[in-house]
Amino acid sequence: MKAVLVQSHDIAPLVRHFLFEVRDVESLQFKAGQFVSFKESLDGKEIVRPYSIASLPQGNRFELCLNLVEDGHFSPYLFKMKPGDAVEMGAPLGFFVVRNPAKEALFIATGTGIAPFRAMTPDYLNHAEAKTLTLLFGVRYEPSIYYRAEFETLALEKPEFRFWPTLSRPDPSWAGRTGHVQTHLLEAIGDRRDLDVYICGMKAMVDDVRGILKEMGFDRKQIVFEKYD
Repeated sequence: MKAVLVQSHDIAPLVRHFLFEVRDVESLQFKAGQFVSFKESLDGKEIVRPYSIASLPQGNRFELCLNLVEDGHFSPYLFKMKPGDAVEMGAPLGFFVVRNPAKEALFIATGTGIAPFRAMTPDYLNHAEAKTLTLLFGVRYEPSIYYRAEFETLALEKPEFRFWPTLSRPDPSWAGRTGHVQTHLLEAIGDRRDLDVYICGMKAMVDDVRGILKEMGFDRKQIVFEKYD
């Protein structure tokens, strides 16, 4: 099927939010946290790239959050798209979804790994049986706290939701958490070992957090992850 670009806008340097639509709404059935794969022939080669959906189901439309890899193959192509342009895509897939909203959860993201959590966070909180949810989001600089206003508003509206951005390269004016997400795991978890942890970001971070959680006594079934490289 074809995904047609409706609009896009930059949300940080080299990071853009995209809104796409498809003709057939039945072909776009998905759960919060799943991904779509785009496919195109570029420079004589067929290239396929998966991208996490950064929105809840909304008819025939879906949203993505992508960073520009300047020497990459697919992201420069997508960043050059204009409204009305189309790209070939497959049906939504993936197992990175909320498993049990009745259990307390910790979401951990770095960079554009926040994309699936933009959908999974309200999805989790919209369940009547939802428990406390903490979103720990690590980036380098304050302007890169993608969707900051949305998450801060949600935290004000939902007392069971905590939004914890942390900066690894903060300006002196930053009064929030600093360092990598690993630094704040113990603060987020405390002495609890009965919650589920969802992790999305670059391989090094995901592997490091998984290792720390296992040392803390978490079972592998409690750790759900998706790597971006």
